[in-house]
Amino acid sequence: MATASTSSVRTTRQAPGRLAGVGLVVEHYWTWYHRNWRATVVSSVLQPLLFLLAFGFGFGTLVADRAGEGVGGDYLGWLAPALLAVTAVQSAAFEGTYPVLSGFIWQRIYLGMAASPLTPAQIALGHLSWVVLKMTGTAAVFLVVVVLLGGARSPWVVLALPGAVLAGAACAALVMAYAATRESEGNAFSALFRFGVVPMILFSGTFFPIDRLPDWARWLAWVSPLWHGTELARAAGFGQWRPLALSGHVAYLGALLVVGAALLVRNFRRRSEEHTSELQSLRHL
Repeated sequence: MATASTSSVRTTRQAPGRLAGVGLVVEHYWTWYHRNWRATVVSSVLQPLLFLLAFGFGFGTLVADRAGEGVGGDYLGWLAPALLAVTAVQSAAFEGTYPVLSGFIWQRIYLGMAASPLTPAQIALGHLSWVVLKMTGTAAVFLVVVVLLGGARSPWVVLALPGAVLAGAACAALVMAYAATRESEGNAFSALFRFGVVPMILFSGTFFPIDRLPDWARWLAWVSPLWHGTELARAAGFGQWRPLALSGHVAYLGALLVVGAALLVRNFRRRSEEHTSELQSLRHL
């Protein structure tokens, strides 16, 4: 009996494989989310839907058809793919801030995970994977609503979803990497949303083409992940494929995602090492 018990303990303490560890972290967040998803409906789905109704059906009626010049459609059809990308980026920005800080400071979920055989890299990439999965679901629901409201202008609009999610994933990785460096909330996240997310939405071609911006301001759009995601989503929304331009957008967003993920893993490792050092110091007191 003693031998069996010892064997059982050793088996449960075995370190999971790299992907298995990431999957365990995703499973943790799914377990919580499928019981509490109603609390996120307003911010993740209803807010972008109100944007679509207000600008697409309200303000859009005041915009001449030439607002869609160059993309071959009316304002609603031109706006809907952009709002799909906005939905993904907004979801990524929120999920990458407070939940990450909570994992380190408030609920200390990460510290509990780190006490298991999971590595900091698995915890970081697992949470990032969950954010991307949740964001994909949110964006998919919004896309269905767009189709039902008549905002789709091409059957290729379904391919707008991957472009929007790629933009959101790039933002999520970078935002989570930043949030992992914070010791307290302060005004950091408020400033991020006020001076980062909101200007990105306003000046990334969401509501009007970026060629309407002054020349000196267009670089704000060019460096914005949202603009690249919007261009991918609109290309799919209207079935207009320019391989060279689209590959450039994908490459840029992919590079941001890789850099953000690398920074995220590094910062999680640093926080884990700091926590280990604190525990060792307490033991010696």
